[in-house]
Amino acid sequence: MNKIIEKQHFSEKVVKLVVEAPMIARSRRPGHFVIVICGEKGERIPLTIADADVERGTITLVVQAIGDSTTKICALEAGDYLTDVVGPLGRATKIENYGTVVCSGGGVGVAPLLPIIKAMKQAGNRVISVLAARSKDLIILEDEVRKHSDEVVIMTDDGSYGTKGLVTDGIEEIIKREPVDLAVTIGPAIMMKFVAQLTKKYEVPTMCSLNTIMVDGTGMCGACRVTVGGKTRFVCVDGPEFDAHQVDFNEMMMRLRSYTPAKR
Repeated sequence: MNKIIEKQHFSEKVVKLVVEAPMIARSRRPGHFVIVICGEKGERIPLTIADADVERGTITLVVQAIGDSTTKICALEAGDYLTDVVGPLGRATKIENYGTVVCSGGGVGVAPLLPIIKAMKQAGNRVISVLAARSKDLIILEDEVRKHSDEVVIMTDDGSYGTKGLVTDGIEEIIKREPVDLAVTIGPAIMMKFVAQLTKKYEVPTMCSLNTIMVDGTGMCGACRVTVGGKTRFVCVDGPEFDAHQVDFNEMMMRLRSYTPAKR
């Protein structure tokens, strides 16, 4: 059982939870994730660790209410408990001094992007962060991102905040004006697909973090399999980060629709 210490609403369906997990807090690295279970018969939900506080023994998770299980987690309050939090899982982000790094996050994808932004800046990189969402009220963690970025670009679909346009519009403007040594993108699969297409055109190495369907999180079930560079990989143990130019996003998106209710 893991106690929820703090809860904050980013929007109606997106919350930040600070959870007691001292062992995970000590060993987690940027890019790691956990699997969370709420209730004895709860579904296993993979969530990337957005932050950790070793002194307090806590980790920070950002959860979007989409299905029954995530809605149940988002309904919990400070003082309530998660049944299980397992991790850290996956491979940590490769952090080094690349030069100029453009980090792009869409919606709740900004949460797992934040520790990468922090680490890239600490490694001496020039970090330009591009945050994108449908509207202003869906932009999250902006203040935290600004603390660790040399520049922040905001893109909204409806133009209610920042610049009207897609995340790719913001990235392309940056690439056109200055050399970019690495791009990192985290968000909806369709967003990462088009970011990868854009950066491939400009020959900018690009890393993405995949959030596929998972069951056990240890490579045993194969539910999270994706094709990368023509080979089968398991997101839970080989990732979650991969070379975005090698990912078969079309196959991945098809698998993500496996549990979409059939139209009647």
